[in-house]
Amino acid sequence: MGDKRALPTDFDAEALARKYAEERAKRLRNDGNAQYQVLGDVLPELDEDPHVPPGFTREPVVEEVDVLIMGGGFSGLLTAGRLREAGVESIRIVEKGGDFGGTWYWNRYPGCACDIESYIYIPLLEETGYIPKEKYSKAPEIYQYCQHLGERYDLYRAALFQTIITGLRWDEDRARWITSTNRDDEIAARFVCICGGFLSQPKLPKIPGIDSFKGHSFHTSRWDYDYTGGNSRGGLTGLADKRVAVIGTGATAIQCIPFLGEYAKQLYVFQRTPSSCDARDNRPTDMDWAKTLQPGWQQHRMMNFHNIVSGIREPEDLVADGWTDILADVGFLDSEGGEPDYAAMQLAEFAKMEKSRRRIDTIVKDPATAEALKPYYNYLCKRPCFNDEYLQTFNRDNVTLVDTQGQGVERITETGVVVDGKDYEVDCIIYATGFEFLTEYASQIGFQVHGKGGQSLSDRWSHGTRTLYGMQTRGFPNLFILGFAQNGITANYTHLAGERAVHLAYLIPRLLRDDAAAVEPSQEAEDAWVQEIIDGRGPRRAFLDACTPSYYNQEGRETPATALNDIYGAGAHVFFKILEDWRSEDRLAGLEITHAK
Repeated sequence: MGDKRALPTDFDAEALARKYAEERAKRLRNDGNAQYQVLGDVLPELDEDPHVPPGFTREPVVEEVDVLIMGGGFSGLLTAGRLREAGVESIRIVEKGGDFGGTWYWNRYPGCACDIESYIYIPLLEETGYIPKEKYSKAPEIYQYCQHLGERYDLYRAALFQTIITGLRWDEDRARWITSTNRDDEIAARFVCICGGFLSQPKLPKIPGIDSFKGHSFHTSRWDYDYTGGNSRGGLTGLADKRVAVIGTGATAIQCIPFLGEYAKQLYVFQRTPSSCDARDNRPTDMDWAKTLQPGWQQHRMMNFHNIVSGIREPEDLVADGWTDILADVGFLDSEGGEPDYAAMQLAEFAKMEKSRRRIDTIVKDPATAEALKPYYNYLCKRPCFNDEYLQTFNRDNVTLVDTQGQGVERITETGVVVDGKDYEVDCIIYATGFEFLTEYASQIGFQVHGKGGQSLSDRWSHGTRTLYGMQTRGFPNLFILGFAQNGITANYTHLAGERAVHLAYLIPRLLRDDAAAVEPSQEAEDAWVQEIIDGRGPRRAFLDACTPSYYNQEGRETPATALNDIYGAGAHVFFKILEDWRSEDRLAGLEITHAK
């Protein structure tokens, strides 16, 4: 790609290493993930659904089904859709939101879009015949597509919307999972699939005084357009006379801050750790190109992308974007297939980030602001960001970056936000503070699961997650947990969700046909998979341990309870092949099955 790929070489590697260590040290806290709290626990009014009229009621549902699915995002939709294709009709979906969509139902903030190419992110494009409008789809289009999948697979009749699961209990006598909800439902299910997504539980920092603010506030995943005016495309005219604070500078903030800067009277951006921000270069879909696509194109494109970002050489980069540039830029590709040259890779990492930092100098006019926006850590220590308006926003006279030098906000008062003793008076605080990720599982999903003998999943995993293939855990029969821990992870989440949906569409119908009462991993199989996770985590953990604190590394404070909340080290491509081979053998290897009497 010529000059676009050119990396600087005129930097002091030793000085950068020291700088990275210093920046990490100033952000490292003793409380780790405990510095955060669940949104609904501290400010319950901020966790209300802004997309539905208040006061919804319905009669409780008491029923028995073959499969209960928690969650109506892409994971739940794909799982339910594949089960429908496999002939499973008795399905119930329980979803907190007012419609399907998951992430794309809740996140409707201005500028919200997917940072993975739409042709690989939006699933089942060949099956539906849909072609996304742009290379990177915006949130409304993805949300509408989720609704389309719900209609395609006749899932609306199976859905209980605006319903929150409050507990899940295994009834050993009935061999059923008994699900309770905030609507007083009691649903007995032979099998349960928890498809809660990986960014679904909004969190807030434990800032002193956070509940004392007398102005207006909301979390970005519950955007209040009644207050701001406008919609996801902009037009936030309600902020014309408002002083607005944004706390957070991650992927969400980078997308919404340009719109806030355009419309607010004054915008204060409170930053603890800057994100990397490279060019997005979005563009409309070339429909002539779309007409040339051959059968199997999407799966091929998805694997091409995954292989490249995983360091596997491909003859052609089909996606050719910032994600695939990353691995080429950091010299991760190894044509010989041998042991990576880690010293050379670190130099390339320095060069890649130096290129990103120098890009900031070319865009941001104020030198002090430009310097504060520069990230000093290795690429992929935090989620990379791509945006063509974010950095430019700091050239506006009404936008002020408040760099907290890695310490975060000091406190919140009735009238504003305090940093380093200075009180910034504001009318509105917007929390762009993200979601729980690879934390304690009950906290992630919002309820406790009780398995055989009444044991809670939290107790079972108190010394670390234990699963078979990241989906089943001993002592919790007929339960499929579709999270992130101990799975083969790829940057393209829906690729993983789709592969697991195919797997469950083989396994659950097979168990139903065999009239299996209970199925769980054998101790031997579970132990073997956990050992594979342990054996494969060394290089990744070494990398993350040197990173600036973030949700990627449990805020730099790994605990025994989160130590095994790790991914499958050999990569998603190997993980997918393991599942495929397991299905091909058709032996249900590693599972203990009890049949109905």
